[in-house]
Amino acid sequence: MRFEQLEQFVALGQLRHFRQAAETTKISTSALTRSIQTLEDEVGYELVKRSTRSVKLTPEGELFLEYAQDTLTKLEDTKKRLFQSLNGCSNEKLVIGYTNNASAIVPISCGQFLAQYPHVKIEMQLQEQSELVRKLQLGEIDISVCSQAVNSIGNDIHLPDQLILFVAKTHPLANKTDLCKQDLADYPMYSCFSQSKQVQTMLNEAVDSLNKTSSIKVGSIEHASSVSENSNLVQLKTNKNLAHEQLIVQTSQQVAVGDPINQLLSLIEKTALSINS
Repeated sequence: MRFEQLEQFVALGQLRHFRQAAETTKISTSALTRSIQTLEDEVGYELVKRSTRSVKLTPEGELFLEYAQDTLTKLEDTKKRLFQSLNGCSNEKLVIGYTNNASAIVPISCGQFLAQYPHVKIEMQLQEQSELVRKLQLGEIDISVCSQAVNSIGNDIHLPDQLILFVAKTHPLANKTDLCKQDLADYPMYSCFSQSKQVQTMLNEAVDSLNKTSSIKVGSIEHASSVSENSNLVQLKTNKNLAHEQLIVQTSQQVAVGDPINQLLSLIEKTALSINS
């Protein structure tokens, strides 16, 4: 029994017409007739009731049709998985969201990526940053890319790009422009809630780097727009009060070495460096 025979029987079972089924499977009507007879001999049951006007499947034929369809579906799934494995494509599709100020980076990176992984589909979505945060947390996009002006705080305070420090407008540090770790020592800091495990990890690492207790945390950049819109809050500024553009790239997936998504992240970083250099 060959897969071609199953394809031919499925075509006959769906069309219920020998000539049309033969044309669909690109063989002659006589060859299709012989193929069905061979199947019947192999399974030991009559599968098709033939007449001059119509083709009907026997009860055994209807059951065998289900088997043939299931077998061909599993065959296609197996072929797809083998192809993806051999070509290093663990994902059929990657969805990347980006803001307008990252539009010079993402399309170029995706073009370079598709040249290496032509069988991985890429969907690009231009969104506002708040929408990117929401979609990333819900797993609706795989990668989020945005570029915005941020402040690095002090020479001895080093935070990941995704984290910010902010205070109430009346806070003693609100207008201070030369911050150091010692300036923060007497003030507790509280985290913004985040569903992202990556952000939570960065918050904890930032706490350690600032020599704070484990109960004191910093905020995540996903709330930066809320801070800027709140007249009672101020984001702490640099010692020279100079802002610069930073690329913020986040992913909702677990990234392993060799994964296509890891290559795309690398291309985004390289493209950003080449554009900004």
